[in-house]
Amino acid sequence: MTQRFIYNISQLTNEAKELLEGTFPLIWVEGEISNLSSPSSGHWYFTLKDSRSQVRCAMFRMRNMHISFRPKNGDQVLIRARVSLYTPRGDFQLITEHMEEAGDGALRRAFDELKQRLNNEGLFSSEHKQALPTQPKNIGIITSSSGAAVRDILHILKRRSPATPVTLYPTAVQGEQAPKQLIEMIQHAIEDQRCDALIITRGGGSIEDLWAFNDEALARAIYHCPIPIISAVGHEIDYTISDFVADQRAPTPSAAAEIISPDQHALTQHFQRLVQQLQRNIQKNIAEKTQQLSWIKQRIQHPRQQLLEQSQRLDEIERRLVNAYQQQLDRRQQKVALFIAQILQNSPQHHLKNHTLRFQQLEQRLHHSCQQQLKQRKQVLAQQAHQLQAISPLATLSRGYAIAKESANGHIVRSASQVKAGDKINLQLDKGRLDLIIEHCHED
Repeated sequence: MTQRFIYNISQLTNEAKELLEGTFPLIWVEGEISNLSSPSSGHWYFTLKDSRSQVRCAMFRMRNMHISFRPKNGDQVLIRARVSLYTPRGDFQLITEHMEEAGDGALRRAFDELKQRLNNEGLFSSEHKQALPTQPKNIGIITSSSGAAVRDILHILKRRSPATPVTLYPTAVQGEQAPKQLIEMIQHAIEDQRCDALIITRGGGSIEDLWAFNDEALARAIYHCPIPIISAVGHEIDYTISDFVADQRAPTPSAAAEIISPDQHALTQHFQRLVQQLQRNIQKNIAEKTQQLSWIKQRIQHPRQQLLEQSQRLDEIERRLVNAYQQQLDRRQQKVALFIAQILQNSPQHHLKNHTLRFQQLEQRLHHSCQQQLKQRKQVLAQQAHQLQAISPLATLSRGYAIAKESANGHIVRSASQVKAGDKINLQLDKGRLDLIIEHCHED
């Protein structure tokens, strides 16, 4: 058997509330108010109905305190609400976050949508706004020729700046044809090339009355207009698209006239202050120039004194010139002497003289060296001759000895057996030589 799950009433209503609140986002609902009650808590409780159905609604104090109107039974309203459930009674209800009158609400949504779109395109950016002229040559007014706005503007301009020319570009300011005519007047003012500032304006009214100034084509015409434009539509609390796209917004038509026109009285006072300041500056300048003139007079000298000073100055310049010339001459002479010395030092004669002297020095050193070497060699030779003499056989010959040599080959005869009778020999004496023939040989 399948196990049954049984809800109690609290569980059912809580889960239903969570399901409703989690399923529906914030929604817009339009209907007629009935059964409106406002207890001491400040909350509003009412029923919103149409021809076939109705739903309970609650709007708590923290939300309804921001509503700009006081709703009553029978009012057609537009609310933004959350779908919910009042669990103590199990009643389906709408928790209202925002409320506005239904007629104005549709226009307000269209206004907000267009405002957001144009803002995203940059039509409201301050970078594209033109500066108003400080002294306009001609002021153009685009408005109804029979409205109160043009009368207020003309009255202000006549009081503040009566000399400034004004050009009126008459047009409708409400109704279906108003946006087209407003655009045509802007284009006419551009082609006219007469005005250097424009005021697009009308008096106060409902949102429907001011709706022509919320037209997208008009906003783009204002944005592209090369002439600076002031938008002054309705009262201070009224805002239109033309206010945001214009180069400057004025809260009222009179305020627009105040903004664009130079105050004649203020200009007069400013001119008087400038005149006074100019007079003070002129007097101050005269005093300064007078004092400078006095100083110059004191500094002016007699021509004779000036001539004496100039003569003395010329003498000083001459002395300095002579000294400078002499110093320059000395430097040039020193430089020439240095050049001559360098030339002489590098001349062939100088080099030849130096080489000749060097050759003579070397020759003397060579001669001296040769004498020394010769002397040393003679001494060595004498020593060696003495030593040779000591061991020379000639010295032995001087003591009575003789040297016998074979005549045929010059061999020294050392033994009697080397020769025989009849051989010729040479006998070397200390003084002279003898040629002998051997008669007998004795070996012992």
